[in-house]
Amino acid sequence: MSRLQVVSGKGGTGKTTVAAALALALATEGKRALLVEVEGRQGIAQLFETEALPYEERKIAVAPGGGEVYALAIDPELALLDYLQMFYKLGSAGRALKKLGAIDFATTVAPGVRDVLLTGKACEAVRRKDRSGRFAYDYVVMDAPPTGRITRFLNVNDEVAGLAKVGPIHNQAQAVMRVLKSRETAVHLVTLLEEMPVQETADGIAELRSARLPVGRVMVNMVRPEVLDATALDLVRSTPRTALARSLSGAGLGGARRGGHAERLVDPLLAQAEEYAERYTLEQEQRAVLTDLGLPLHELPLLAEGMDLAGLYELAIELRKQGIA
Repeated sequence: MSRLQVVSGKGGTGKTTVAAALALALATEGKRALLVEVEGRQGIAQLFETEALPYEERKIAVAPGGGEVYALAIDPELALLDYLQMFYKLGSAGRALKKLGAIDFATTVAPGVRDVLLTGKACEAVRRKDRSGRFAYDYVVMDAPPTGRITRFLNVNDEVAGLAKVGPIHNQAQAVMRVLKSRETAVHLVTLLEEMPVQETADGIAELRSARLPVGRVMVNMVRPEVLDATALDLVRSTPRTALARSLSGAGLGGARRGGHAERLVDPLLAQAEEYAERYTLEQEQRAVLTDLGLPLHELPLLAEGMDLAGLYELAIELRKQGIA
């Protein structure tokens, strides 16, 4: 299992939720996982029902089996200050640059540098070891930008090529790319069983492969339960209305006589069945498209009670059942 797990997906597919559930799943059985946020939305804090995350690694959850999940919300400006201190030993001079607005200018005008800082911080956590020589974290899970920006975000070496041919920035980008294009990294895409998210997933996978970035798995989120299968739907379509009315009456839903309560239920039930059949057909078509992508496919259920901390643990357990870790 790759030690850097990058999670992307179309907006609205629940990629942050899946990233958080994945971190919990990977941290089971005594493992340590770091969950990294790079977009500044504080989505992780909301999911774990805690206060806004500072720019420091902080334990936010205990996984099943005693593992630990830490979280880090990366601030590009503070990451640049770390970078300036690490490579140039600027110290207070770097803080003075922040006051002058130079840090904000650098991370805004040169977005390639900003992405190097964000990905670099995650890659540093992947490589970091403690005094005994063991990795500080068994896994690092990154809640990454959406599918439309993920390849450019991760392909930081190309982004900074025009900015720095040599020097610390160039060397940092090279070091980041050695991690991102190695077996240490896997990029997972989150989707729904709907046409637009599935198409964007397919496009995203093609772009990642073209950039030689390691594609991992496809996570289908918010899958609704199957009420009727194809055989049952065919039976509904072929059964006469009178027989349906008799069945309803036999179930205690009113008499089967013409105009009776059971007969009045037939049309609404058939309309619901037809609506379900259309959705069922669409979802089966999208499953086929995803299967053709040739990647491991995982499905996570739509939680009837909505997403809360308990639901997050439920999704983590489901990922474990499906062999994600």
